[in-house]
Amino acid sequence: MPDTGAPAAATMETSAAALPSRGIHHLALTTEDMQMTTDFFVNVVGMPLVHAMKVPPGVGTGPGNRGNPPYEEIRHYFFDMGNDSLLAYFEIPKGEKKQTDRDDIGGMQHCAFTVTPDQMEAMRQRFDAAGVEYDGPVDILPGLVSMYFKDPNGARLEACCQPAEGDNPSVIGSVLQTKTQARAELVSTGASDEWITQVTAHLPD
Repeated sequence: MPDTGAPAAATMETSAAALPSRGIHHLALTTEDMQMTTDFFVNVVGMPLVHAMKVPPGVGTGPGNRGNPPYEEIRHYFFDMGNDSLLAYFEIPKGEKKQTDRDDIGGMQHCAFTVTPDQMEAMRQRFDAAGVEYDGPVDILPGLVSMYFKDPNGARLEACCQPAEGDNPSVIGSVLQTKTQARAELVSTGASDEWITQVTAHLPD
């Protein structure tokens, strides 16, 4: 997680129209057991199933593949993770792939969900009732606390909360730095002053 030291009230001045996206549409992960995974996210985490399908023929090993797992007609389910964004899973045939190392280059180290204080407490109670192990809540940045857990496939997940913000968390504001704060770290990359000035131009003074 980034170490910002930024004031919680800081906000980006970039207009939404100028940004390249409005956020996550879906994050796609993999499982060997879709029923197990569905049960965990629906009945333990509390994310509703919104779409259950088989990948159309030809999209796995056929000419229609555009980055899907290379298996024909596998299950592909979608769960509502809140704020109009989706968590998706592909079901890989059993024994076809090894367990991932989340610290591999290019791998998914963890996925963090934004939750309100009430949502975090409800999640904690569901985990306790289901016997799911978790770490936290722990302080990770000023004004930001998290709870860490794993799905049944070993994927590392995080529930991230800003208690003082109640039902209206500011995700960008919780990590936003000033130009000076960001520059203090960026100089350690060995980059030129011109490049550092360019990439921090949007940050508050």
